Amino acid sequence: MKFKENKLYLRKESSTAIIKKNFPITLIAFSFLAITVSIFSFAFFVNSENISTDAFAQNLDPVDNATGNSLALSTLINQGSPYYGNQTAPITIIDFSDFQCPMCKRHVDNTEQQINSTYVQNGDVAYVFKHLPNRGFDSMPAALAAQCTNDQDKFWQYHEVLYKNQGQIDSGWANAENLKKFASQIPGINMEQFNSCFESKKYDDLIKSDISLANSLGFTETPSFIIVKNDGSNPQKIQGPKPFPIFQLEIEKISKE
Repeated sequence: MKFKENKLYLRKESSTAIIKKNFPITLIAFSFLAITVSIFSFAFFVNSENISTDAFAQNLDPVDNATGNSLALSTLINQGSPYYGNQTAPITIIDFSDFQCPMCKRHVDNTEQQINSTYVQNGDVAYVFKHLPNRGFDSMPAALAAQCTNDQDKFWQYHEVLYKNQGQIDSGWANAENLKKFASQIPGINMEQFNSCFESKKYDDLIKSDISLANSLGFTETPSFIIVKNDGSNPQKIQGPKPFPIFQLEIEKISKE
C-alpha cells in the first residue's frame, strides 16, 4: 500500500523552518528599532524644557566682561530701569522682555515667581526689567506705557495687569486705548500724569537704549536674561523661558565665585 505524501504537514514544517531560520534576523531588526526609538526619545528629552541642569549648562554662554559697570545694579537703577528686591543683593537678574511675548508671560507665571520666593524675598537677588519690544507694532507702546507707570512706583502692578490681559500679538489688546484702560485699573495712579508721559513718548530714548544693550549682548529674542554680580561682574546669559532649576544653577554658581 502506498501512502500519500502529506503536503500540508510539509508546508507547515517548511514554514517553521523558515521562521526558525529568520528568527535571529527578526530579533536583530526589532532590537535596532528599539535602540533607534530610544535615541530619538532621548534627543527629544534633551531638547525639552524639563531637561536636567547639567545638559543645559553648555548653552549658558558667558558675557564679555567688557560690558563692565553697564550691568551694575546701581547703574541700572540710576538709568530708571524698574526693579524689585534689595539694592545690596549680591546677585542681579536682568530680564529683557516684551509685553506681547507669550514666552515672557510663561516665564512670569512660573519661573519668576519661584525666583522671587526663593531668592528675592530673602535678599539674595535683585530683579531688573529691561525692554526689548520686538514682537509686534503694539510692543513699543506697551513698553512706553509700562515705563511711565514706573514714575509713580506702579510698574510691577502694571506689569502684572498687562501679562494677565495678554492677547494675541497685535490683536488690539495692547493698543493705546487699552493701555490707558489698564493703567486706570491700578489703585492710586495719577492718570493725568500717566497720559502726559505716555502721549509724549517720554521714555522713547530709554527703551531704545535698552534695545541697544540687548543687541550688544547678542539678544534678539524674548525673554532673555543676564545673571550678574551686584557690581556688574561675572555676567552669564540665559536665552529663552528656561525652568527654575536652570536659573538656580547659575545663581548658585555665581554666588560661589
